[in-house]
Amino acid sequence: MTQGRSAGPYIAAIDQGTTSTRCIVFDRDGRIVAVDQKEHEQILPRPGWVEHDAMEIWANLEEVVAGAIGAAGVTRDDIVAIGITNQRETTVLWDRHTGRPVHNAIVWQDTRTDALCRELGRNVGQDRFRRETGLPLASYFAGPKARWLLDRVDGLRERAEAGDILFGTMDSWVIWNLTGGVDGGRHVTDVTNASRTLLMNLRTLDWDERICESIGVPAAMLPEIRSSAEEYGKIRGGRLGHLLGGIPVASALGDQQAALFGQTCFAEGEGKSTYGTGTFLLMNTGEKIINSYSGLITTVGYRIGAQKPVYALEGSIAVTGSLVQWMRDQMGMISSAAEIEPLAASVEDNGGAYFVPAFSGLFAPYWRSDARGVIAGLTRYVTKAHLARAVLEATAWQTREITDAMAKDSGVQLATLRVDGGMTANDLLMQILADCLDAPVVRPEVSETTCLGAAYAAGLAVGFWKSVDELRANWRQDAEWTPGMDPAVRDREYRNWHKAVQRTMDWVEE
Repeated sequence: MTQGRSAGPYIAAIDQGTTSTRCIVFDRDGRIVAVDQKEHEQILPRPGWVEHDAMEIWANLEEVVAGAIGAAGVTRDDIVAIGITNQRETTVLWDRHTGRPVHNAIVWQDTRTDALCRELGRNVGQDRFRRETGLPLASYFAGPKARWLLDRVDGLRERAEAGDILFGTMDSWVIWNLTGGVDGGRHVTDVTNASRTLLMNLRTLDWDERICESIGVPAAMLPEIRSSAEEYGKIRGGRLGHLLGGIPVASALGDQQAALFGQTCFAEGEGKSTYGTGTFLLMNTGEKIINSYSGLITTVGYRIGAQKPVYALEGSIAVTGSLVQWMRDQMGMISSAAEIEPLAASVEDNGGAYFVPAFSGLFAPYWRSDARGVIAGLTRYVTKAHLARAVLEATAWQTREITDAMAKDSGVQLATLRVDGGMTANDLLMQILADCLDAPVVRPEVSETTCLGAAYAAGLAVGFWKSVDELRANWRQDAEWTPGMDPAVRDREYRNWHKAVQRTMDWVEE
């Protein structure tokens, strides 16, 4: 797909996501020139386990980069840098000599490390490493996933301690392969991805030796932590070396931080919410590390070159877009994701039904891995249209719980929510969101803000853009929704939502 564009040069960005890998070429105005995208297999060996084949992802990545470059009709001379953004926490361990993963990548949604996380909590519980890392001990994060592999794959710990095994989140895997792989590939990560491992100290921005030891991850396998916008190395070797050899790989940002960057939320108190497989709401807290007492995560927002890091508070919701997919694929209630909007719009309200999609436990602000999904309030009156509406409302109420927690932690009330991601194409959902939040919801012209953020950071690193002010000037509004719900109705519905959430707890026993 290509769109209207200005003359080059251009920046390319790779988004290695949970369900697919895409490459987008952007012009200087932050407009899309060309896109290519390919889905990869979701491997589900048993309930609660989710894996990806990192080699399949790498092959897809080579294909979509070549596809986007081809669709844009450009050559390496037109591309000044390439940026990376990635699904966060997904963990891959590979052999530095063969370049082959030792096991499928363990995906962020995977809950197999539940018992290990409880064991690591000892008598302290979830907060054992929170002061240093900003994170609760949960199966979501990468460090325990690496430990699980080290414990289960024969001889792996010895090889890791000997320096033969490399650990990485997907950004590290991609950068290592882009910059030469077994032939001198750069083994690096950025501060945003490192801050999702449970192994990095938020204050020093370095691996925390004591925590690495406690979790059982050898330092020898860890990548070097760099800023989010700087040159890590140049593309060389393989199919892409032939196509784009010599172009600098100049940014890496976890996908949600990349969206914060792409939405130009550069000032303290500015926030965005990305609606994809899950939903992630981040609020810029400037140079301040705000410890959360309301179930949020403290994370690195981004770091440009040698500048001071910018921190953020984050609320993560495990299941939003994937709930619509579930309605389509597992339940067969709709035949395409887009169908949910007219179906939900065909009724006035939810008919008394509430859907809490705790398919892999509840993330923020509860952090309950014992929770499972519930549809509450069912009567014979409820139709599939009411359920469709309850599905959309689930995304809105989960967002509301997070904005409440952010206001509590930071003392800053969210004035406007900037939204992006695939689900924002659903206008009814955006209106429901504004109603539930009692705040305006704004969608930008370029909804691919994750890729845009990676492109912006790479462009800053190589001087393609001079400053964040230039990026801010690129941000353009597409649509805005304002709340129109009766406050009494909003309060009643929120109360009912909380009752439904309580019903999901304590489902899974030891």
